[in-house]
Amino acid sequence: MTEEVINPLPIERGRPGAGLLAHVAVAKYADHLPLNRQSEIYAREGVELDRSTLADWIGRMAWLLRPLSEAIGDYARAGPSVHADDTPIPVQEPGRGSIRTGRLWVVVRDERTWGSANQPAAYYQYSPDRKGVHAQALLKPCRGFLHADAYGGFDKLYAPDPITGQANLIEVACWAHARREIFEAHASTKSPLAREALERIGALFAIEREINGQSAEHRLAVRQARSAPLLEELKDFLETCLTRISRKADLAEAIRYSLKLWTALTRFADDGRLEMTNNAAERAIRPLTLGRRNWTFLGSDTGGDRAAVFYTLIQTCKLNAINPEAYLADVIGRIADHPAKRIDELLPWNWRAPRAPADQAA
Repeated sequence: MTEEVINPLPIERGRPGAGLLAHVAVAKYADHLPLNRQSEIYAREGVELDRSTLADWIGRMAWLLRPLSEAIGDYARAGPSVHADDTPIPVQEPGRGSIRTGRLWVVVRDERTWGSANQPAAYYQYSPDRKGVHAQALLKPCRGFLHADAYGGFDKLYAPDPITGQANLIEVACWAHARREIFEAHASTKSPLAREALERIGALFAIEREINGQSAEHRLAVRQARSAPLLEELKDFLETCLTRISRKADLAEAIRYSLKLWTALTRFADDGRLEMTNNAAERAIRPLTLGRRNWTFLGSDTGGDRAAVFYTLIQTCKLNAINPEAYLADVIGRIADHPAKRIDELLPWNWRAPRAPADQAA
């Protein structure tokens, strides 16, 4: 019996067509060039490629590559510690001409900061709104620690299981968010108390820069010896500040934000695998915000699902220092003949760039 293969599309293996398809996808999702602009660029070179043709190619490629995207998603969510975030995406209502707001979510697994040899990955998923059920479905397979902001949709993931009494995920809050609240209060008031709070938080970040990339055991030892005392002093300082300023002050609100999340904010000090921030997810969101300025809105929810596939593959390539266009050109050219049960062989970190003809001859 022959092995099951992923259903093919009309892409000839080994032909330049795969390279063109990859170029269109990377130009759209990595270089932020909308399809109408790409069509205009090709027209200047005498090549007539309608936007509708390019859109059809994108749809076919997304369908073809979805198994790879889902395999990356399974891997990313299997990590002991993951990062999650989301960003709004304007979406056009088909037939109405109006615009509503969808969301693109990301889960990042990146263990390089604590010396792990496991490969980094970023998995994206689209939803038509920001209801908590979407975040919960995305992260349901995860076990361990979740670095995230204080979005209420994550709360059910931190709740104890009614049968086991154990939570699926343990919250790790982000000091970058907490610091930002205090920074904004300082920017508007120039409060000496806010400045001192920023300096104390800065000392914690300085320690993190020193131990970035070290083993989890070393990071834990340093944090216990140096960060934990600073955190205790910072908490005392913040609580004292609240007795000295108005409850309605911006700084008071910023301090209450940190104290409310204190357990989750200080969890990093008790485990060398954890991070002080959720910056890994925020970095993965940044390309989406840059692209949004150029393509303005998605044409439909289907466009959001397609975008999630390409962002997953392209950003995971970047995290692994792989040229996404070279990767996609090769994978698109041969995935149709590849056994579905061996899809992991085509994941970015398992992929090897094809050798040039001269190298093969040698």
